[in-house]
Amino acid sequence: MTQKKKLVYVPMAVDFIHPGHLNIIKVAQELGEVMVGLFTDKAIASYKRLPFMSYEQRKAVIENVKGVDQVVMQETPDYEDNLRKYKPDYMVHGTDWREGPLKDVRAKAIAILAEWGGQMVEPEYTKGISSTELHVHLREIGTTPQLRLAKLRRLLSLKNIVRVSEAHNALSALIVEKTEVKNPGRGTQSFDAIWLSSLTESTAHGRPDIELVDLSSRLKTVNDIFEVTVKPMIFDGDTGGITEHFTYTVRTLERLGVSAVIIEDKKGLKMNSLFGTDVSQTQDSVEAFCNKISLGKKSQVTNDFMIIARIESLILKKGMDDALTRAGAYMKAGADGIMIHSQAKDQSEILQFCKEYQKFEKKVPLVVVPTTYCQIYEKELVEAGVNIVIYANHLLRAAYPAMVKAAESILRNGRALEASNAHCMSVSEILKILPNKV
Repeated sequence: MTQKKKLVYVPMAVDFIHPGHLNIIKVAQELGEVMVGLFTDKAIASYKRLPFMSYEQRKAVIENVKGVDQVVMQETPDYEDNLRKYKPDYMVHGTDWREGPLKDVRAKAIAILAEWGGQMVEPEYTKGISSTELHVHLREIGTTPQLRLAKLRRLLSLKNIVRVSEAHNALSALIVEKTEVKNPGRGTQSFDAIWLSSLTESTAHGRPDIELVDLSSRLKTVNDIFEVTVKPMIFDGDTGGITEHFTYTVRTLERLGVSAVIIEDKKGLKMNSLFGTDVSQTQDSVEAFCNKISLGKKSQVTNDFMIIARIESLILKKGMDDALTRAGAYMKAGADGIMIHSQAKDQSEILQFCKEYQKFEKKVPLVVVPTTYCQIYEKELVEAGVNIVIYANHLLRAAYPAMVKAAESILRNGRALEASNAHCMSVSEILKILPNKV
């Protein structure tokens, strides 16, 4: 009588197959029948960067790797559900999780396996190669407009909230691209996309934020950023300009690989929204703005590009009912997203809008910009139904005071030593930030 083979559970993301994966599978194969728990796109995106390949593509690859007997879906970064469902005799995982943010996940998995006598087997982690390193090299190679363009919609389908940071030039975009923080229990946190802010780009040019920096100049910034990054971009389109011009703007942004444009429902001379009613600002009519959205949608070539409608009703003291009425109308006109803006010091009116917005039968992604109500946590926004959070101006606001302090220090001391020690990073650190391959 043939003895039934032991079941071996092997959790994997497998965006790229490399020798480390093959070694894990080889060890598992020697123990019994290999079941790969393949992480879904959503599971991966919950704790690190978006995978290049979709779940179905990765599944097709791993199913054809020698030694793999079956592939099942691993839907969370926690293994409890699948371990209890399949009750494997062994679980195989590299030694890289013994320390760091996955240490507690490991301990929990070992305890669950012990309930039915299962064992954890940990082959030595294969040094010198990792999926993270491969992603770094691919980022150096770059991306294509088509791949970048489609990434925002993919992020929205996989993540509870898409985190976006302002950039106003290529250097600030590199900060958005590369900055990561490892949080215990939350995995690696990073920004998902770049916001090309009209305010901060105008400020970087030393110009007022009144749509004075023309589209040609702004497109040069887009190209500068795209040369050194691979993350998707949301473009601050201000009012969108004349409707007939906006249709050409949509085509141009789409061709370059920009994922979305946000336009605000104001007309005339554009003034920054955070002035509120302290300056003269005129809200466009619902009919005219809907027409702009509709014609913009008709002009685009792909289904991936997004036009997001920004509602200024709360800024202009028009009230919650006006904001909700406009949201409904803009969605009917074809808007791919709704951005609700507020200059209030607390989040109460934003959360009230979010609550009422959820009552719409058909909704599009909801976008917020917590500049004045910056005390709110992302988890609160997720609970309120927000899909995209934009940190719209923080990098430039942080850079300017630091530059002023360095300049004052040089003038005060008559030399650069104090500024260099207190306010400046080293030249070698700057060189590490910059791309080192042509």
